[in-house]
Amino acid sequence: MPRPTPRLTLRVDDLRVEVYVNRAEMGCAAAHDALAILEAAQYAGIAPRAIFAAAPSQNELLAGLATGGHVHWPAVNAFHMDEYLGLPPDAPQSFGCFLREHLFGRLPFGSVAYLNGQTPDAAAECARYGALLAAAPIDLVCAGIGENGHMAFNDPPVADFADRQSVKVVQLDAVCRQQQVNDGAFATLADVPTHAMTLTMPALLAARRIVCVVPGPTKAAAVQAALSGPISTDCPASALRQHPNAVLYLDRASAAQVL
Repeated sequence: MPRPTPRLTLRVDDLRVEVYVNRAEMGCAAAHDALAILEAAQYAGIAPRAIFAAAPSQNELLAGLATGGHVHWPAVNAFHMDEYLGLPPDAPQSFGCFLREHLFGRLPFGSVAYLNGQTPDAAAECARYGALLAAAPIDLVCAGIGENGHMAFNDPPVADFADRQSVKVVQLDAVCRQQQVNDGAFATLADVPTHAMTLTMPALLAARRIVCVVPGPTKAAAVQAALSGPISTDCPASALRQHPNAVLYLDRASAAQVL
């Protein structure tokens, strides 16, 4: 499928914003661009390292990536950006399981590094994963934005733009936990874990390129805060406006408050 053309393009500080008529076109365009980033890295002699978000909002992007494009996938090293603590290893809500189903299990990646949410020592697991991330630059982050403006599990109460850690344990705030119910991942709020491991904001923002996909009406307020409010941990995604190579992909519903 050809790359769809955005209905509107704008720039907010350093951030490029593209608005599409629907989430299918939005996801398709983002996938085209993410594949092109990986292809360009390989053309430059780099074995790309990429971080992927796990959420229903990413479905169209992940489906587009799973077509493979012209990427030599055995040279691509993959990471995921957050994981609940304490879920059973085969729980469908596990972000590792989600990405294995939608992407990691569908392409022959050179390596996939998983956060171990069943670890008895979460601090040691964060240190282990942080060392893997630090081994070489990250070429691409494929991200989303939460209803409270979070990226990964950097909710406003715990987000830190100057965090010294690259991976840390966090307590999830109420809005974030309710979003997991809204997304259909859990039946009730009580079922949602209270803690998780997440890549921190500096770890995400250190990537050379960021593709951020945000569909749907439930994200409209967060998008408005990210683009129009102050750059602040009150809306962690606002930090995208300071990244030199980030693109925010919206559909008409998520862009409703900024059009």
